[in-house]
Amino acid sequence: MIFKVLYQEVPSEVPVRERTKSLYIEAETERQVRKSLVDRNINIEFIQQLDEAHLEYEKTSEDFVVESA
Repeated sequence: MIFKVLYQEVPSEVPVRERTKSLYIEAETERQVRKSLVDRNINIEFIQQLDEAHLEYEKTSEDFVVESA
């Protein structure tokens, strides 16, 4: 499964939508995604499992790169 992670780079600041970044991770569960990101020191706002239609849409973005958990 592919998950989209919305996050802020500075965990000590209040989240601001304009500074929200995203990354894509292939993992079995949301828990596995969280474990793989624990050492990055980021503020995770939301993790969303992508269905097939949403995944196809995200693939059209030039920033689309899938990481492994």
